[in-house]
Formats: sequence, C-alpha cells, structure tokens
Amino acid sequence: MLRAASVCLAIGLAGCAGGQSLLSDAPAPAPDSMNGRWVLSAPNAPSCTMTFAGTTGALSGTIVPDGGCPERFYLSRRWSIGADGVTIADENMAALATLTFSGGRFGGTSAAGTPVTLTR
Repeated sequence: MLRAASVCLAIGLAGCAGGQSLLSDAPAPAPDSMNGRWVLSAPNAPSCTMTFAGTTGALSGTIVPDGGCPERFYLSRRWSIGADGVTIADENMAALATLTFSGGRFGGTSAAGTPVTLTR
C-alpha cells in the first residue's frame, strides 16, 4: 500500500515539475505568459478585459480589471498559479475562481458557480 501511494505521489510531482498535467494533453502556460491582457467571459454577461502582471518566473502577480466584469470579478486584484490551475482572487485573497488550462484557454466556475473562461 505504501509503495502504491509513493508511485502515485511521484507521478503527480512529475506532472508538476514538467509544467504539464498528466491528465491533459495541453501544457500549462509558463508563469511569464500570464502577463498581459486577458478576456474574462461568462454566459449572459458582458466580457471584460483584465491586465495580469508579475515578475519574471513568479507564480503570482496582480490583476487590474478594466471594468464591466461579471459577478464580483471587478474586485479581481491577484492571480496565482498552483496545482489546480490559475486562481483569481480579490484584495483579501478570497478566491473568485480557480481555472484550469485546456485547449489554449482557462476555464472553470466562479465561486458562485457560474462557468467562466479566460482567453487572450
């Protein structure tokens, strides 16, 4: 049992080290590629642009929403990359959404349960 757990842990860590999920055929973007303008979209709501910024190699940074964002995303101030994907948070570090990378974009649900996408 211990050996099986060790193998699972090693496989999971190998996926993290390579920057690519073992469950997805699309590589996760490098942290540096988070910098720049992104479009956040949700059904039945206007999309909004957000400017992501961070230092070279950082796994987190800041967000400046341009306004008109759905739900509480107008409060977006921070981003971070973790094992679950990219998390968008407010100034108090409360997660507004955690989105996974697939097919050249991020997707998932907001904290309120609304489907959202983040694209270039």
